[in-house]
Amino acid sequence: MSEIYNLSFAFSLSAVFVCLSNMCFTHVQNRTGKMQNKIFVILLAIVMINGICNSITGFSSPYVQDSPEAVGLINTSRYFYFVFHTALAPLFFYYISHVCGVNFKAASKRTFFATGLFIFTEILAITNPLTHWVYHYEEPGHIFTRGWGEGIIYVAAAVFLGMSLIYLIKTWRALTPKRRSGILMFASITIAGIIIQLVVPQFKIEILAEAIGLTGIMMIIENEDDRIDNDTGLYNRQAFIIDMGGYIVNKVHLHAISIRITTPEIIAHKRGNDDRKLVEKRVAEYLMSVHEKYNIYRLGRKTYALTVFGKSDEEAYELAKRIGDRFEKPWKLTETMVMLQASFVVADLPRQLATLTDTLYMIDYSTPQGSEKKILSGNDVEKILRGSAIEKSISNGLADGKFEVYYQPTYTLNGRKLHGAEALVRLHDDEMGLLYPDEFIPVAENLGLIDAIDDFVLMDVCRLIKENRLDEGKIDCINVNLSVVQLMRPGFTEHVNGLVEQAGVDKHLINFEVTESISAASYETLNTVITELKKEGFLFSMDDYGTGYSNMRALSKMNLDCIKIDKSILWEAEKSGLGRIILENSIRMIRQMDLAILVEGVETEEQIKLLETMDVDYLQGFFFSKPVPKDQFLKIIST
Repeated sequence: MSEIYNLSFAFSLSAVFVCLSNMCFTHVQNRTGKMQNKIFVILLAIVMINGICNSITGFSSPYVQDSPEAVGLINTSRYFYFVFHTALAPLFFYYISHVCGVNFKAASKRTFFATGLFIFTEILAITNPLTHWVYHYEEPGHIFTRGWGEGIIYVAAAVFLGMSLIYLIKTWRALTPKRRSGILMFASITIAGIIIQLVVPQFKIEILAEAIGLTGIMMIIENEDDRIDNDTGLYNRQAFIIDMGGYIVNKVHLHAISIRITTPEIIAHKRGNDDRKLVEKRVAEYLMSVHEKYNIYRLGRKTYALTVFGKSDEEAYELAKRIGDRFEKPWKLTETMVMLQASFVVADLPRQLATLTDTLYMIDYSTPQGSEKKILSGNDVEKILRGSAIEKSISNGLADGKFEVYYQPTYTLNGRKLHGAEALVRLHDDEMGLLYPDEFIPVAENLGLIDAIDDFVLMDVCRLIKENRLDEGKIDCINVNLSVVQLMRPGFTEHVNGLVEQAGVDKHLINFEVTESISAASYETLNTVITELKKEGFLFSMDDYGTGYSNMRALSKMNLDCIKIDKSILWEAEKSGLGRIILENSIRMIRQMDLAILVEGVETEEQIKLLETMDVDYLQGFFFSKPVPKDQFLKIIST
């Protein structure tokens, strides 16, 4: 028997030293700031106290027959053991909850249940000297005897462990493999220790098992070196993804504030890389002065994020505004001062940001240049997230065949005969409905998917022409919009030629359109590509004339076939004499360049009569037809 007591004493004393070492290490590493860290330290303290109590019991047990003092020490240590050990499972449950990103609301049923069960079991342990429900000693021999209350405490511990497991399952994907293994290690070692001690009560190994399990947690979960950004000391992007994943899964209410610095490149060029890092360090230091360090993340060289808990929309906005006001002042480096510009987005989780994808899209969103609003919130966030939804829709649309080409007929002014059509791509989304090019084309360009969309439209036009023999005089041409992003890529001419030649379509039936506002930026480069394609037989038009800032001299040198006058010029010509003068002079200048003219936006007979007094060639607009699917356009051709 003395050997068992000695072994139990050794196990318990080992647990004390393990926990004490872990507490010292945690303090030295300064890992005590978050609530998660504080609970972990309390867990270590409880296991250490339990180890001390078991050590006292193991040391005093051989003398129980001869020493009343030994009996008193055993009674006292056993009492404190149960009082503190009863709290271990509930606190572990709260620890797991914080690791998984669970938020406890004061009035929630979950909080009432967990707190109530915790209090009930603690009352059983605290009142045991009066009730003897948990344990008691039988004489002679002062033999420890378990009561029904201890069974209740162990059942409650199993309930808390079960609830912890539920949280782990719910947030399993949000946890890193390291965190999963750390938690499973603690649970496995602890459960093994409990089972062994239940089977052999004299073999006091449970406390040592718990100490070893907590050591594993400290090394894997509490060690946050891989979560820290080396330059600023803030949490990094991976930490943000893990934390936000848990918050979203558990529907934790919080506000996320995105801070995007828009001038780091300037700093890097003027001051050098070292000063750039110093600027970012100064920004990080300021953010830590106005917000908790453990809720600040550096997500990249230009982007920071704050998570704000327990605040209203107005309070979160005020925090962003306070930070924004700081960016209106210079930032001091070693010997110089620099000015920084920044944009902000304030969003509510989970009301506005329901997924991690949406959250990251919002965080990485760059406010358009020239935007007057430096802090976006409320409805602005909904607009940002629509961009995220459109990104997903484009990717899915290409994979699932959700794009469709519509055709809007064009007509001659004289005789109002069918001239051709403009091919206009549409995107069918199951949730957002029908999406139009002005919304998804810019997003596709940013994603690098515009080539695939443009190729899809071109091939649909080729099939329309080939399968329906439109080259037999039924139309003059089909207008196909080109993204200038695609047009200016090396090898574009060869690529387009290859597609059309493979389709077996006469190239003169395809009229490519480029927009005035974009093409004005680089006439020379564009004109080189246009000339190459025209040599192959393609036609070229400039779309939306009148909405950009065309250099008329440069425009006159471009190898175009037709100019499409924007509908806004026609509509203004109806309203005012000045508008009519602008329309007439535009038509006159285009005629002097010996180019054909198509007027867009024709919707009334009066507009047609106005244009009949001027020298234009073609008309397009709702007066004749809206953009229609392929089968309807073929009916128009056959009539």
